[in-house]
Amino acid sequence: MHIIGECRVRDMKTLFELLRLMRPYQWVKNTFVFIGLLFGHAWQDTHLVMQVVIAFVAFCLVSSAVYTINDVVDLEQDRRHPKKSRRPLPSGSVSISSAIMLAALLGVLGFGFAYFSSPAVLVILAGYALMNIAYSFRLKHVVILDVFIIATGFMLRILAGTLGVGIPPSQWLLLCGLMVTLFLGFTKRRAEIIALTEDKTSHRKVLEHYSPVLLDKMIGITAAGLIMSYSLYTMNPDTIRIHNTPNLIYTVPFVMYGVFRYIYLLHHQSRGGDPSHDLVRDHHLLIVVGGWLAATIWLIA
Repeated sequence: MHIIGECRVRDMKTLFELLRLMRPYQWVKNTFVFIGLLFGHAWQDTHLVMQVVIAFVAFCLVSSAVYTINDVVDLEQDRRHPKKSRRPLPSGSVSISSAIMLAALLGVLGFGFAYFSSPAVLVILAGYALMNIAYSFRLKHVVILDVFIIATGFMLRILAGTLGVGIPPSQWLLLCGLMVTLFLGFTKRRAEIIALTEDKTSHRKVLEHYSPVLLDKMIGITAAGLIMSYSLYTMNPDTIRIHNTPNLIYTVPFVMYGVFRYIYLLHHQSRGGDPSHDLVRDHHLLIVVGGWLAATIWLIA
């Protein structure tokens, strides 16, 4: 009985480590697929809602497969990283063969769900997976392009929840999405430079091409672009006609506060490297995002 108990404990620990390897906390990024339902006024269409939910599940599974592959590729660099060395693969709690099998299983399940959602979602998800695999092996070392690829991943999520299920995407929606994802991408690189003050290129080679001054300029440009594009979107005549309200302009302060708070966290609390963690850990961000979402739903619903 004692041996059986030890085996069960070991199996539970293995399952927990495999779950950690999947990074489920990162699934919050896949909520971008729901943007089309909200701003396309399609939440009352049960069939569309189910399609988008299935697309969300597909992105969660495939994105976890991509994270697993990336951890296998970056194994040696992660072992030298102060925080990433505690991940399942660098710490040795999960073997490389187990990680590869997990990635394959997640990929098969994810593409199956995508096809069940719609063939268009399957094509978009395949593009997302191929792009991220190329990113893991090569493109993450190309300065500026690396951040645009991160942003493109978010844009593909938006397209899966719009074009993928037959909801026409707004040009303003795509522009705002691009600005916010570029902003998050450049803040991520800036946070990495802050965290890795010594020998940063051994952890991520592309960081040798970035400097704090350059990244601060790019963050400033994308932050301004985000605020301006969203503000113009709320005042656009088509937006007012589609949502039947001129009052979305009153949600702009939520966006401004969120952007400024994120920049503050980046420079004064050494955050910004992981938006998923930052959103949960910072009460200000959590409240402002919740307030923006509640106000937006109340105004357009």
